[in-house]
Amino acid sequence: MPRSQDSPEASSAHRRFAISATALLGLIAAGCQADVPPSPGEAVVEAKPARVEAPRAAQKPEPPPTPTEPPIVQPPKEIPAPEGMVWIPGGTFLMGADDTSMADAGPVHEVTLDGFWMDKTEVTNAQFAAFVKATGYVTVAERRPDPKDFPNVPPEDLVPGGLVFTPPAGEVSLENPLIWWSYVPGANWRHPEGPRTSIEGKDQYPVVQICWDDAVAYARWAGKRLPTEAEWEYAARGGKVRTRFLWGDEFRPGGNFAANTWQGRFPDRGAAEDGFATTSPVGQFQANGFGLFDMAGNVWEWCSDWYRPGYEIRETRNPTGPSSSFDPDEPGQAKRVQRGGSFLCSDQYCSRYLPGSRGKGAVDTGLSHLGFRCVLSPRDSREKGTRAQAKNSPAN
Repeated sequence: MPRSQDSPEASSAHRRFAISATALLGLIAAGCQADVPPSPGEAVVEAKPARVEAPRAAQKPEPPPTPTEPPIVQPPKEIPAPEGMVWIPGGTFLMGADDTSMADAGPVHEVTLDGFWMDKTEVTNAQFAAFVKATGYVTVAERRPDPKDFPNVPPEDLVPGGLVFTPPAGEVSLENPLIWWSYVPGANWRHPEGPRTSIEGKDQYPVVQICWDDAVAYARWAGKRLPTEAEWEYAARGGKVRTRFLWGDEFRPGGNFAANTWQGRFPDRGAAEDGFATTSPVGQFQANGFGLFDMAGNVWEWCSDWYRPGYEIRETRNPTGPSSSFDPDEPGQAKRVQRGGSFLCSDQYCSRYLPGSRGKGAVDTGLSHLGFRCVLSPRDSREKGTRAQAKNSPAN
């Protein structure tokens, strides 16, 4: 459950579950993904204070180095393909968005990546349940806040829960996302929209209400990691070059829906013409050229990169993003990149399912439309094998 903070957008301390309306409006004005509310409070940044910095002085970026070796294209023969993952061949592509309304997603620049494996689908409820059963892990949304961290909040208000999309009763102004987002006590990955909801019978739906720390914990247990933002975009494009959508230039090729997105009037009257009012089971729409499902819509997905608006083009070979986080809308809030959009995205209000577009979120905040998937590079796999051999050697 996110912590509260004082910030330029909020002159007084918010309760942990309160959302800063001013910050939300700032995100909209900045062209951010409008269906994702900003963090309802302060991220857990005290352990990494250096990660949140003031904006850096504008300066001309250094010319990016030219890769001296060709990217790794083929998977190594000595490493078997991990179950449930597909190989993404290495290559060079243009990263970022051409859309001027998405100022934080530029400039478009060339990136070269070595090949890697990626989960075919978003991590499912069944997969996350196996992780919890094996480890006893408790997600952030399930933990009761420590009263010591919130001395000004009555103890009875310090209850675990999560942010849930709550459609209003009728047509509303799109100026205030507070209208359709609610903090719901008891909402977590087992109960995505609150205690009265359940994931029973939804093993193959993407797990949601997962914050960045939860996703990292799962990835480590699975022997994988979260994708870099560059890996995510390259994989999502599926080998296509600068098309309007990930699947081509038509939103409904052949009259068919290609992703789980919003139809109808947003946010009160969802038509569910694609068959799904909220999340859908993974793999319901056609895979992209690399064999990946749901790289647009359904649920947002966490990346490993810290968020900063725009790109500092300092590394073009396997870039890992900036060394710290800065969001001008919430300067004291550590955030990571999110990609892909969700079932709430539409051309009326949020079109962040478009290639190259970006999202952002506080590391300790999960939502009812936010999940993740994992990747594994040959280097990761070799290092894992080396550690296992050392651990099992007679000397140990």
